[in-house]
Amino acid sequence: MSGNDDIATIAEELPLEALPLDAWHRARGARMVGFAGYHMPIQYEGIMAEHAWTREHAGLFDVSHMGQLSFSGDGVDDALEYLLPSDIKGLKPFRQRYSMLLDQEGGILDDLMVSRLGDEAFDGAAIYMVVNGATKYDDIGWMIEHLPDAVVMNHMADQALLALQGPEAGEALATLIPETADLLFMQSGPFTWRGIPLWISRSGYTGEDGFEISIPADDVTLLADALCALPQVKPIGLGARDSLRLEAGLPLYGHDLSPAVSTIGADLGFAIQKRRREEGGFIGHARVLKELADGPGAKRVGLTIEGRLPAREGAQIYAGDVLVGEVTSGGFAPSVAAPIAMGWVSLPHAVIGEKLEIEVRGKRIAAAVAPMPFVPHRYRRKV
Repeated sequence: MSGNDDIATIAEELPLEALPLDAWHRARGARMVGFAGYHMPIQYEGIMAEHAWTREHAGLFDVSHMGQLSFSGDGVDDALEYLLPSDIKGLKPFRQRYSMLLDQEGGILDDLMVSRLGDEAFDGAAIYMVVNGATKYDDIGWMIEHLPDAVVMNHMADQALLALQGPEAGEALATLIPETADLLFMQSGPFTWRGIPLWISRSGYTGEDGFEISIPADDVTLLADALCALPQVKPIGLGARDSLRLEAGLPLYGHDLSPAVSTIGADLGFAIQKRRREEGGFIGHARVLKELADGPGAKRVGLTIEGRLPAREGAQIYAGDVLVGEVTSGGFAPSVAAPIAMGWVSLPHAVIGEKLEIEVRGKRIAAAVAPMPFVPHRYRRKV
């Protein structure tokens, strides 16, 4: 959900849109649900099977609901360093960073990926950004309001976006595009497949090695068919995407992140590089700098849960009789074979190993603050 309730209410009343691969999903037996304003596949074979396949092989996710934006013009780096707390000036060509949009009070409006382009992609734009689908129109409005006239932002609504994730993703993609084998985690670049221009980054949202592939929407069916014809690859739905990212300890905007919470409390301070911490100068910097110095009031934490009963979003977290937090994501973790959760807990109780209780269906279940990720990340980094 965005921070603008009126816009969110209007969006809920609008008819759902179809993704470029809508017919492709339905032909493969996908169960479709409404998400972020689109008909999207929640599962094909089943969430547990798709989760396991992605952890062991390679899964193809359709994330074309995400907002793909490009930026160009004089002063684009300065303009984006006002909007984002990350170091944009120091971002080298064909590299990307995780960042976020903050409001004036330092609350999180969205989290996103930002990349430095070369001269060969998206009509020579300087910067490429991917924002969350549920917030993309709010994000665009916020940025239009705060960008100078000299900076041009282009919403690339004619681009689709695929994510190929899993330990066999590199082998699979290199079968079609051998040059992608050279990419390391958080590197990106322009590629061509069958004459089709692609922008590919080695990144994703599962904790596994993988790629995100921007492709003209008119050509996405061809690429999806080619990938799923490979023995390593199967299509995977939103359900497994959520369980995979929860095991990886990755926050979901609108659940674990919102305008009510802060970057430092969310344990996302790594996205604010040293120069930006020292200089400030970005929207919301006063709260960030204060919490860097004094600590936040609450923190996003991982939670392990005793027994088999999962704790869902909204469940209250207690230390004795004192309410100390709330679950923001939770469910059964197939790779852990146990229920896990993510939540926000007041700072004195946000200590690894802290014994807590979560109220589920009218009774308290034992839980403990746990380190994240629950399943180790397996990104392909430089050795």
